[in-house]
Amino acid sequence: MKPSKTIFYIPALLLLSISAFAGQAKIVDVEVTKNKDSYRFDVTLRHDDAGWDHYADGWEVLSPEGKVLGKRVLAHPHVSEQPFARSLSGVRIPQGVSSVSIRAHDSVHGYNKEVFEVGVPGR
Repeated sequence: MKPSKTIFYIPALLLLSISAFAGQAKIVDVEVTKNKDSYRFDVTLRHDDAGWDHYADGWEVLSPEGKVLGKRVLAHPHVSEQPFARSLSGVRIPQGVSSVSIRAHDSVHGYNKEVFEVGVPGR
């Protein structure tokens, strides 16, 4: 009887299916601190990281017009650390801008269309 090659493909398909269930990365909290002429963003994300194949890999600070004001790249999965927070300092926000949006990115789905809006201190 000839062995079935299907057995060898099941683990790969199962892994891809599990990875897809991780969904999109989501911003759950943001703290903004003014530092002289720039701002620091402490952003908390939630994502069901599935390892290197599917994980939250960054977030961006956007102006009301959608211009990227700052970007934080996340270099590795946070499988056992959920939710997790990371910071970005030195973000310059143009005069007259009183609120910004933060959007999360993951390695499979890209940018989440759902954004987190936050006010800019002192504006």
